[in-house]
Amino acid sequence: MSTTLSKAYGENPLQLHHIIPLDFHTVHAVPDSHIWPQSDDDFSSGVTPNEESSIPIVDLMDPNVVELLGHACETWGVFQVTNHGIPLSLIEHVESEARRFFSLPAHQKEKVLRSPEGATGYGVARISPFFSKFMWHEGFTIMGSSAHDHASQLWPHDYTHFCDVMDEYQKKVKALAYNLFLLILESLDISKEEMDRATSVGESAGALQLNSYPPCPDPDCALGLAPHTDTLLLTVLHQSDTDGLQIFREGSGWVTVSPVAGALVVNVGDLLHIFSNARFHNVYHRAAVNRSRHRISVAYFYAPPPDSLVTPFSKLEFPRYRSLTVKEYVRIKAMHLEKALSLIRI
Repeated sequence: MSTTLSKAYGENPLQLHHIIPLDFHTVHAVPDSHIWPQSDDDFSSGVTPNEESSIPIVDLMDPNVVELLGHACETWGVFQVTNHGIPLSLIEHVESEARRFFSLPAHQKEKVLRSPEGATGYGVARISPFFSKFMWHEGFTIMGSSAHDHASQLWPHDYTHFCDVMDEYQKKVKALAYNLFLLILESLDISKEEMDRATSVGESAGALQLNSYPPCPDPDCALGLAPHTDTLLLTVLHQSDTDGLQIFREGSGWVTVSPVAGALVVNVGDLLHIFSNARFHNVYHRAAVNRSRHRISVAYFYAPPPDSLVTPFSKLEFPRYRSLTVKEYVRIKAMHLEKALSLIRI
């Protein structure tokens, strides 16, 4: 998958000002470059859902887990999972190591700056060039063993723990994502042939994204991440104990996905939306920022192999999207962002 992303991004290299984050340790006010136009709602607050319309929480040990996951994907496009099998201690270590990285001075972090055509390393969100304002965010992207090269530059004599933790977490969360994908596909009641074709993604790689949202002097005029959908199949997210993730829901507006102790957030990406022939929502989401707390999130993007075919399952009515490979769609999304799906619509 790293090859896929590298090729797609290499065709659309970024300028340095779309890679280097603001040095958040040195600013005491939000610069004009990061002030977003005011909308009808404050960025720093989202609707808190009530009991009748709350974001689903799915226990993976529930005997009705297939139906629960299918319903969550169809009605929300996002849910939280409990009893997911990833040790809480490992999740805590991942967050701790992420904080260790983001606490470094800016000049240290820039030693592992993402290259203009690259897919791994330190930098702002790759969606940044599509927006006129910058985001109150810094990130670090890991694919496979890329953390080893970067961490050894940051901590020449003390990098193995960072790498071991990230490697172990990637292994565990990849297995979780694959299991979730199987269960979600089962809810569609597709043919064995199509199930076999889709589940070839078990050998996929994916990407781990560490996100930092530092305290913001004026959270009502800044955004941590601008609204977008995720490109790949599923995103599995750990968020620290601070609100920030918001999803857009028709009829409700921006809904806050508050952290639930021990749970992980899972959302549908574009590729699963295509597989399901638009039955499953590729949820539109953003990140708000906080005045006093440093929010950390860790996202795992689960992806099929680059050359695998993505096409709506035949049982799900007339196809709404044309068939294409994963690498073709990644390239289209890298160039067109939210217009990507409309460009492959039949």
